[in-house]
Amino acid sequence: MSDSPAIGEPRRRGLLIILSSPSGAGKSTLSRRMLEADPEVRFSVSATTRPPRPGEQDGQDYFFKSRREFEAMAAAGEMLEHAEVFGNLYGTPRAPVEAAIMRGEDVLFDVDWQGGQQIRNSTLSDSVVSIFILPPSIAELENRLRTRGQDSAEVVANRMAKSRDEISHWAEYDYVLVNKTLSECEAQLRAIIEAERLRRERRPELMQLVNRMNREFEERTP
Repeated sequence: MSDSPAIGEPRRRGLLIILSSPSGAGKSTLSRRMLEADPEVRFSVSATTRPPRPGEQDGQDYFFKSRREFEAMAAAGEMLEHAEVFGNLYGTPRAPVEAAIMRGEDVLFDVDWQGGQQIRNSTLSDSVVSIFILPPSIAELENRLRTRGQDSAEVVANRMAKSRDEISHWAEYDYVLVNKTLSECEAQLRAIIEAERLRRERRPELMQLVNRMNREFEERTP
């Protein structure tokens, strides 16, 4: 019997990569760079009850659901995490994520601490790698929010008010990175992912390799 993986069988189980941070700390930029640079990472597509915006496609940008459909999925345990934001429901369907990690793909979640907590407490917790991104200082966080020019002064103030609560959950994560410079933080993030992929329990082919080597030892015995 061959010890090699069957054709099409993944050589490792995929990761559930959770990235969280206060707004402005660099989470979205780091997520985008990882997706562009690493073909083994795919972004988690969320479900939502809000209507599609122009150009958005069902199953690509979001899974668009009615409130009744969404609530039925949540009640049946078909959501890894979900929450209501500004009157609309958002969540992560379980089935596509489970299928991806069984194929050996890594699934990236750009979520807040509440979403991350729900995923860590789910039945897929063994596959989770959670990473929190901190700014180097509160002054720098506010500066980044202001200089990116995407939000009004009122929105920036609201984001800053919320950031203290978000940062208070930093110790719940497996890894915490300080985003002093984007290039340095990206390198650290990639190092974490590579190391997690090499963990013994994520690599079933190692048992096959050791079994083969044991047989080689037996064959060498006089």
